[in-house]
Amino acid sequence: MTLCNSQHRYHIGFELLPEDQSKFNGRHKCAGCAYEQGYQVGENRKQSISIDLASLPNSQAGTVRHKSVQAAFAEGYRDGLLASYG
Repeated sequence: MTLCNSQHRYHIGFELLPEDQSKFNGRHKCAGCAYEQGYQVGENRKQSISIDLASLPNSQAGTVRHKSVQAAFAEGYRDGLLASYG
């Protein structure tokens, strides 16, 4: 399995995400990459949205450790959608 090596793993904003250890909801996946995926979907104003858990690399480092990838994706989607109007 691919491991995320991006510096976003240490972004302080991810500390605010809820924890999620469910093996059915992206456990050990990188919440930073989920945020970026959501941001792109929002920025493109896609009307049908879904997170692609299989495409997300794993991460057990920094502030993304054990954080909800669904919440990260949703925040990214919102931020990307708002940015698309600017």
